[in-house]
Amino acid sequence: MAAGDYEEILKYYELRETIGTGGFAKVKCARHLLTGEKVAIKIMDKLALGDDLPRVKIEIDAMKNLSHQHICQLYHVIETSKKIFMVLEYCPGGELFDYIIAKDRLSEEEARVFFRQIVSAIAYVHSQGYAHRDLKPENLLIDEEHNLKLIDFGLCAKPKGGLDYHLSTCCGSPAYAAPELIQGKAYIGSEADIWSMGVLLYALLCGFLPFDDDNVMAVYRKIMRGKYSIPKWLSPSSTLLLNQMLQVDPKKRITVKHLLSHPWLMQGYSDAIQWQSKYSLGRLDEDCLMELSVFHKQSRESILELISEWKYDQMSATYLLLQSKKARGKCVRLRAACLAGHGSATPSAGLKHPRDDAQLDDTEFTVSTPVTRKVVTKMDEDKENVDPDLALRNEMPFELSALKTPFAKSQVESQVEPTPFQAPALKESQFTAVTPIKKHTNPTNTDDSTAAEVVHERRFHSVDLDLNLAHVDSSQKKRKAKIFGSLERGLDKVITMLTPSKKKRYAREQPRKLKAHYNVTTTQLLNPDQLVNEIMTVLSKKHVEYIQRGYTLKCQTRSDFGKVTMEFELEVCLLSKPDVVGIRRQRLKGDAWVYKRLVEDILSSCQV
Repeated sequence: MAAGDYEEILKYYELRETIGTGGFAKVKCARHLLTGEKVAIKIMDKLALGDDLPRVKIEIDAMKNLSHQHICQLYHVIETSKKIFMVLEYCPGGELFDYIIAKDRLSEEEARVFFRQIVSAIAYVHSQGYAHRDLKPENLLIDEEHNLKLIDFGLCAKPKGGLDYHLSTCCGSPAYAAPELIQGKAYIGSEADIWSMGVLLYALLCGFLPFDDDNVMAVYRKIMRGKYSIPKWLSPSSTLLLNQMLQVDPKKRITVKHLLSHPWLMQGYSDAIQWQSKYSLGRLDEDCLMELSVFHKQSRESILELISEWKYDQMSATYLLLQSKKARGKCVRLRAACLAGHGSATPSAGLKHPRDDAQLDDTEFTVSTPVTRKVVTKMDEDKENVDPDLALRNEMPFELSALKTPFAKSQVESQVEPTPFQAPALKESQFTAVTPIKKHTNPTNTDDSTAAEVVHERRFHSVDLDLNLAHVDSSQKKRKAKIFGSLERGLDKVITMLTPSKKKRYAREQPRKLKAHYNVTTTQLLNPDQLVNEIMTVLSKKHVEYIQRGYTLKCQTRSDFGKVTMEFELEVCLLSKPDVVGIRRQRLKGDAWVYKRLVEDILSSCQV
């Protein structure tokens, strides 16, 4: 992976560890250099995308048009000759799916809190003329405030004829697909979304899928019949709601309109679900405007004009992230000290920053970017760009005069024909660099353990390549020249750089201390090394390939043909409260429910 491919993104962000991989994308945690805010960056390789490239364009256009408290915020889009970078809101809670795994299943009260947010997001999406078409727990993230954020609009559709326009493309994930999609019939996107929401609610309440089988064709047959088991713990009211959503005949299926004030969703609430966006659609924030104006030494009017274009460039990202800081009560300040000598640069210029000025402290990521507020300053100017068919038809209670936003200049019909039921996350990547996995059949083998101990990567750096080291500007070189003032001091410095610090090495050979989290399983073992060996023994028995890096095991499974089907991490860690040893788990790639069964099997096999 050439560092040159990342030159543009490194002007504005410091890349950190990989937090997810998919069929054609890798997601990294990063920090925005000017604001210091944490973000997630979805990195896609154009060559590997191939025929899926139009879907990425659809996703970007959709996220520019959609602005809602339960939809993941898009901040910045950078496209180079080889890569596409999408800078998104960072949600430290991970996938809703992992939350379900940790809880086994959710109580009706907790499921209701989440499901009201899902209904709110989908009602808004539908009101804007879109159908998501890939609703599942893996596409809902949990933010710092424990709220859900909908992601992955790569399969969404926005029919030019309005949401009642029939679609024909079969897409999404088989277990969540509506019967009409499986039959190959023309279907209405909003109706298909309701079915997927029913499957999702069932998963929340039961901890497993209503239609499941190792054989895909068997899954399809179950979906076509619409028959599923009703566990004894489900209340009559929740059973009724599931029945109304999981109707094989789409015309008998409940609508979003009726979900907003459904009796089950109203229990404990006095108001119907608010589907409208809470983002303010008015003036730009004066504090953020002033900070940008002072920082870039430009007039308020010129900054206002640049932001109002909503190009999703560095200016848009900086403004939105400043708003995020303000919303959290943090100081609205840019890191001017990092940019000595660049004060006269224009806002759109590629400003380079010394990476040592933006180092993360050595703690676990526990902060996200909360709700930010987009604003519209050119409402009248953009009226002509709005499709008059955007508003929902007469069955919707929230008919809009098609919310005018400057967030996307182009209106694209999302009628791309992907491979039937080929979910993006399940496709084998041609571009994701996977570190070769060594199969440890003997955990005590000296060569293997030595090789594992040699690799002491910094926790927040990319495993594949420390890209930031390749990003050193001339001012840094001058400073380094001063540091190497004499030959002796220079040699000492080189020796120090080449010799691993014993202090740091020992620090990294200790498990990380983490807060108790739903993706951490507590154990009875108090010896971290013993627990690591125990896990490695189980992995070998279950033919799971892995490589050890300190107390983290990078694991993967392969099909009979050698194709990587699953990637995940298991990390032995220390929990401060209570003072016990735990196992952190994280899925990076592969089918979520297969991963659930595999990890549960691994953990239950360990003597923990």
